[in-house]
This record gives sequence, C-alpha cells and structure tokens, in this order.
Amino acid sequence: MRIGILGTGDVGQALGRAFITLGHEVKLGGRSAANEKSRAWAEGVGGRGSTGTFAEAAGFGELVALATLGAATEAVLKDVGPEPFAGKAVIDATNPLDFSQGMPPRLFVGHTDSLGERVQRLLPGAHVVKAFNTVGNAHMFHPDFPGGSPDMFICGDDEGAKKQVGAILMDFGWGVIDLGGIDASRYLEPMCLVWVLHGIRSHSWDHAFKLLRK
Repeated sequence: MRIGILGTGDVGQALGRAFITLGHEVKLGGRSAANEKSRAWAEGVGGRGSTGTFAEAAGFGELVALATLGAATEAVLKDVGPEPFAGKAVIDATNPLDFSQGMPPRLFVGHTDSLGERVQRLLPGAHVVKAFNTVGNAHMFHPDFPGGSPDMFICGDDEGAKKQVGAILMDFGWGVIDLGGIDASRYLEPMCLVWVLHGIRSHSWDHAFKLLRK
C-alpha cells in the first residue's frame, strides 16, 4: 500500500520506517520537497521511501498519516486543501500541545472540542482516526515491554477506517481499544499529557498504556 505521511520530524520518520519495514511504500511530506531531514530519512530507508511536499504526500497515499506539530496542523491542512484526502483513512497522530509556558505543555484546545475534530472538519471527505498520540515515537512500532503488548486507544466516525487502522496497529504490535467517534479525541489528547507528566516525574520516556480486563 502507498502511505503518505505529513510531517518530517521524529514521529513522521518513525512511522515511515515502520510502514516500510512492513513492505509499504512511503512518501514523507514537508513544506519543501528539499527538506534536509526528509532527504536524509529517504536515503536511510532505501527504495520504498521518497520525499515530497505536504500536498504530494497527501496525494500519493492510499492512506495518509498526520505527524505535523499540533500547532501547525490546521494551517498545513488548509494550505493543502481537502481534495487529496477525500475517501481515505487519515491517521491523526497529532496533539494540540502548547509549549509557550514551558514544560509541561498545555492543550490549546480541549473539553468541548479537540484537534482531532478540527482535522475532521477540515477534511470532510476523509475518514479521520485518532491514533499514535499517546506514546512516544521510540515505541510506536513493535513496542516491547515486560508486561506484554500495550494498547493503542483510537477513535473516529467511520467504522471501516477504524477497522483498517486497527489492522495496521496490530501489524505494528499493538492491542486496539476503540473509544467511539472522533469526539473522543477530547479525552485522548489530554491522555497525551498523562504520558508526558509521567515521563517528567520518572525521568524516562519508556512507558505506554495498557487496559487490563478481568
């Protein structure tokens, strides 16, 4: 499958490497196709990885992942426009983090709205699924913890898209917990702050969530 990833930072690169490891083709998109970070990434992953602009990555992908900085996400999507995303599952790995007052960050939207919902409104023809926003990029693929495979919490309005993303998550080594519609992003995005706060207090970023059942 062809995967378009918007964002050339650590999250975008980690997801791109993971998809390539699983045999997919990936185009990593940034503001410029000549982005040095994305070019270095493409050279390191071999022939299945390529680079382009945000719009080129969105058009390339049969499935698209958003790995932009939360504060830049809406501007990027407005610049690209909704057409390249229409009819596609869009994995939204972003968080609305505001670092203007230092650490820990705050959310710039929450409680009655979320970045996930804003993404879905900007891409009305796409099927947005919030995922990968509650773990660090180092553990997004084949997470290996003593307590077993952790769980990824997801949400989205389209059941088919959630099934598709859930299958990808299982290929990545995750259990999948579906919380319902995209409005559940109002709870998943603050969950990222729980992950951050534990990292600050424990001086370690090697943790993930797991839902235990009896």
